Amino acid sequence: MADPYYITTAIHYPNGRPHIGHAYETIAADVMARFKRQSGLEVRFQTGTDEHGLKMAQKARELGVTPRQLADEMSGYFKHLFDHLNISYDRFIRTTEDEHHLASQAIWQAMEANGDLYLDRYEGWYSVRDEAYYDESELIEGEGSDKLSPQGTPVEWTVEESWFFRLSKYQGPLLELYRSQPDFIRPDSRRNETMRFVEGGLRDLSVSRTSFDWGVKVPGAEDHVMYVWVDALTNYLTGLGYPEETEALAKFWPANLHLIGKDIVRFHAVYWPAFLMSAGIALPRQVFGHGFLLNRGQKESKSLGNVTDPTELAERFGVDTLRYFLMREIAFGQDGSYSAEAIVTRANAELANSFGNLAQRVLSMIFKNLDGKLEADLPSTAADLALAGQVEEAVASLQENFDKLAFSDGLEAWMKAVFACNQYVDEQAPWALKKTDPNRMVAVLMTLFRCTRVLAIAVRPVVPVSADNLLDQMGIPDDERSYASLGDEAWFERICASGFTIDKPVGVFPRLDMPTVEES
Repeated sequence: MADPYYITTAIHYPNGRPHIGHAYETIAADVMARFKRQSGLEVRFQTGTDEHGLKMAQKARELGVTPRQLADEMSGYFKHLFDHLNISYDRFIRTTEDEHHLASQAIWQAMEANGDLYLDRYEGWYSVRDEAYYDESELIEGEGSDKLSPQGTPVEWTVEESWFFRLSKYQGPLLELYRSQPDFIRPDSRRNETMRFVEGGLRDLSVSRTSFDWGVKVPGAEDHVMYVWVDALTNYLTGLGYPEETEALAKFWPANLHLIGKDIVRFHAVYWPAFLMSAGIALPRQVFGHGFLLNRGQKESKSLGNVTDPTELAERFGVDTLRYFLMREIAFGQDGSYSAEAIVTRANAELANSFGNLAQRVLSMIFKNLDGKLEADLPSTAADLALAGQVEEAVASLQENFDKLAFSDGLEAWMKAVFACNQYVDEQAPWALKKTDPNRMVAVLMTLFRCTRVLAIAVRPVVPVSADNLLDQMGIPDDERSYASLGDEAWFERICASGFTIDKPVGVFPRLDMPTVEES
């Protein structure tokens, strides 16, 4: 029976259309989900939209629509994008769903039963854009006498009756969590920031609002709606059927990985575990805060005119190409930058000219010189065995790095194996062997065929459609594309014995044209 693995993205705030950052996070989570499935685990992958809060209410009022109408429209754009990007989610959750309201009220009641909620008056700084409360000591100076949040967003002084959560009670337990489970927050820089924040002292947290009504009603206090982060974080449980004792909840909770942006680590690594401790619910195993994706080194903003539609990027360059670039170009966890030129340069150098060209050359030579037929039981030379060993070692490195979310390092190891295969082609020169040593030519092509299969299976989580297209042309059955299948030594004899022949191959990674100045 396969071990369970539960991965989530942050649920995305749909007060506007999705941007490249939403695509980046969700592609990374999808690569991890596919990687774990291909590694033999039973994966549950959840994403969705976070549709409550003052920011949504204000945006709806500005547009002259109801918050629900805005949520319905914008959530649809996110789902469309993720489907277009081939995101293999098992659950797309919306916080406006009735079952989510029930789950949020259940966790509220569990915290209340533990004595961790009380009614008082809130006076303090609040950022509508961040949906976050800030202490005076955290604010920075803006233009003139304006105060800004640590994220540089406007804050306003808020006074209203509010329910409070006894966050201060959990300072000690949280610090013990971070010390006893150092991998609970990754990368280390996020862990260190979070520990410093908690060590500085925790104040009780305002967890309800009365100044607007777009949200989950507080049980027993219908004039209050829950602070959006109580509601939003609960989605990870809602998707498994909480508060019912479902099979999914028993199997997949606690979550293995919450994959989120670095700007919301505090909510996931401080508030969320405190809420769960209060409610008597097991804690997730890991929170990973990735970096920002910058457009030519700058954050995207409407004022700079550099906001990119990720759907347009995917249509321009190809979904798999975009997925590969984002995972290959940037050290995951750090900030990274992209541009149209960088996408084309990386895709042409590595996908088209290196791996794509390797596969095309190998399959074309088998098609032309051997009538597409494969042959087993050929003697191997030291060079053949060395190449197979290099490819096997590279795939092991890819798996080890992907397991740590080090996607770029994993793909770097994979590319070294691709380069080794291309070097082997040049050194062995099968086109020359056709005249001088036909049997050796066959052995070289069979070695390359086997290595190409391994490389295609290894990179499937990143470029699933392209890799499967290639594996289809190679006659590799759908159920023999897992990492476990790489250890099956009898596969080649089976495919040879089946009489499979290779048709004229079709390239899976076409070269891209460099964008014009206007396109850039």
